[in-house]
Parts: sequence; C-alpha cells; structure tokens
Amino acid sequence: MRKFPSRLTDRRPEETVNRMLSFALTVVRLLKALVRSWRDETFRATFAVAMIMLLSGSVFYRQVEGWSWIDSLYFSVTTMSTVGFGDLSPTTSAAKLFTVFYIFAGVGIFVALFAQLARALIRYDPGKKDGP
Repeated sequence: MRKFPSRLTDRRPEETVNRMLSFALTVVRLLKALVRSWRDETFRATFAVAMIMLLSGSVFYRQVEGWSWIDSLYFSVTTMSTVGFGDLSPTTSAAKLFTVFYIFAGVGIFVALFAQLARALIRYDPGKKDGP
C-alpha cells in the first residue's frame, strides 16, 4: 500500500528543496516590488496612510475594548484587509460604529496600496506604449 505524505518531513528531500526555493524566489520578487514601489511618491503616501489607519485602529480598540496591543493590531489588520476571522469582535456600541467606518475607509486604502504593489510586481509602466 502506498503511503501519502502527510507532513513536510514525510516528503522527498528534493520536493522540500523545490518548495523552499519557490518560496524564496517569491519573497525576493516581493521585496524587489517593494523597493520599486517605494520610489513612487504615491505609494509612500498610501503606505503612510495605511500605517496611520492601522495605528489609529489599534489605539482605538486598545482604549475602547481594552484589548492588548497585539489583539488590537491583529483586529485592525484583519478588518482592513477584509479577512475578518471572527475570533475577536467589538462589544461596545462605540466600537461597532467605529468599525463600520473603519472598514469603509480601510478597505479603500488597502486596495489602493496593494494595487500599487501589484503594478510593481508585474512591472507595469503606464507611460510605455504597446507595439512599435
């Protein structure tokens, strides 16, 4: 009977090396895109606004909900990125109302930030024309 790999350690060594290499190349591409994006003033501004939003959300949830800094940041990130695991949720009316507006503002900011990063990943150049 053939045994199927259930863990990383059960896999063949070359398969593990291939996965690690693929992951490393992906990380390198992402870092290059970040460096390319950082040269763009719009990306830096959007990044700053996203960080301010995450900080303000974290401070708010820390003060109003009494969560730890880690839980507050975690909830802010999962809310702004629309992941929302549901393991934390606001309990006060003020926090629920804040979260509604936080989602509307945060989703737009995250979409703008990741669109700029994606453009750098695919090396999009809006000034370049297709064809001769």
